[in-house]
Amino acid sequence: MPPQEAAKSIQAWWRGTLVRRTLLHAALSAAIIQRWWRRALVKRLEHRRRPALDSYVREAWAAVRLQSWVRMWRVRRRYCRLLHAVRIIQGYWRWRNCQTRGFVQGLYDIKENQLNLQLEISLGPEICRMQQCTTLPIKE
Repeated sequence: MPPQEAAKSIQAWWRGTLVRRTLLHAALSAAIIQRWWRRALVKRLEHRRRPALDSYVREAWAAVRLQSWVRMWRVRRRYCRLLHAVRIIQGYWRWRNCQTRGFVQGLYDIKENQLNLQLEISLGPEICRMQQCTTLPIKE
């Protein structure tokens, strides 16, 4: 091989090496930039997602809280009605007890969502026994 041809092939090899090195550097730089950009997009998405999630959690918590307040209010209203009815019945029976010299005995038992009531009313020789089971509207 003549010296000029050898010089040309060495120069071609060197230029190829420089071009490959430059392309490799450019490819690595592009990969670094792409990785950074993907991380930036993930962070931006997370910054958008977090307030949406917080808002959803607040709304769900408020809905649950409101439902529990309504259930509590309904149960309390039912309890107050029953208590009022019991007081009226007790008043009548106490008045009748004083009038007839009889007496009233009773037991009540609350199991889960039921009120079991047993009354025994004695009016002289007559005894009246009464038993009633009432369902209470309590969420399980």
